[in-house]
Amino acid sequence: MPRALENSVYGLISTPVLYTALKHGVFASLIEDGPDTAAGLAERLATDPDTLERMFLVLTSLGVVERSGAGEFSLTAEAAPFLDRRDSRYLGGFIEHLTVETTGRLGRLDTYLAEGKQTTEASPFDDVYRDSEALRAFMRAMWDLSFGMSQELATLAGLAGTTHLVDVGGATGPFAVAALLTEPGLRATVFDMPAVGPLVGEDAEARPVADRLGFAGGDFFADELPHGDCLAFGYILSDWDDNTCVRLLEKAYRACDETGRVLIMDRLFDDDHTGPLATAAMNLVMHIEMAGRHRTAAEFIALLERAGFVDCEVRRSSGEKHLVIGHKK
Repeated sequence: MPRALENSVYGLISTPVLYTALKHGVFASLIEDGPDTAAGLAERLATDPDTLERMFLVLTSLGVVERSGAGEFSLTAEAAPFLDRRDSRYLGGFIEHLTVETTGRLGRLDTYLAEGKQTTEASPFDDVYRDSEALRAFMRAMWDLSFGMSQELATLAGLAGTTHLVDVGGATGPFAVAALLTEPGLRATVFDMPAVGPLVGEDAEARPVADRLGFAGGDFFADELPHGDCLAFGYILSDWDDNTCVRLLEKAYRACDETGRVLIMDRLFDDDHTGPLATAAMNLVMHIEMAGRHRTAAEFIALLERAGFVDCEVRRSSGEKHLVIGHKK
């Protein structure tokens, strides 16, 4: 079986294994207490050694874990930062969301393929806002997915001279916080639904910049956006169709100070839509969970120009998310 097909076939098993290991503190123990055998680690964690060893064998075959000649398991150097809660690249919340929330919705694909997705389908955010626990879990996933990458994107944006950043649909502020850490003279306002407000600033990284981090509650469909000289959409426009995106960008244009600009931070398809895999996979997730899709850089620029922005440019990062910038006339 080709490797690519093998990974596809057995991904159904490997992703829940990854999540279960996270949930039971397997990776945290390997990081904090050091390598160990499956039996030794099972004793540390009060888990079943046979089940743990079988999980380790899956994770080893994936290249997430490696086994020494003495039989001790440890995280590979490449995987460790993304599974360490103390690292800004930690993906635990995102992995939990994919396993607990997204997997449960994948059954909709069968209906969508046979009948199409109904435009009257309930809003995807009904689940997110169903209770405080669901909201907190979603916001944690968004922070874990975004903060590490936001640090590079904030640098790429070149925020020197910017005075007020408005982070539209900014969740608990992963990009806003990264921007504030980059530029000491900047202040930022996160604009999101009012229920998100109490959660903004909870993350440890936000504490040093709390005096420059504000929150404005509202609905970006019903309300105008706060004014600033830089408005940012971090992983927001991929939730919506083209016409909705243009309406949001038109609001950003009105809210943007003269000579200001808008930042779009999102995954980008290759120009021919052949990849990358993460973008293609999340493009399908957008169909299942949201109402949008991922786009190429040229497609985002076309949306910016429809909303009135000019001198658009693309700045690519070393990761999965990139930056598309539009300037106000």
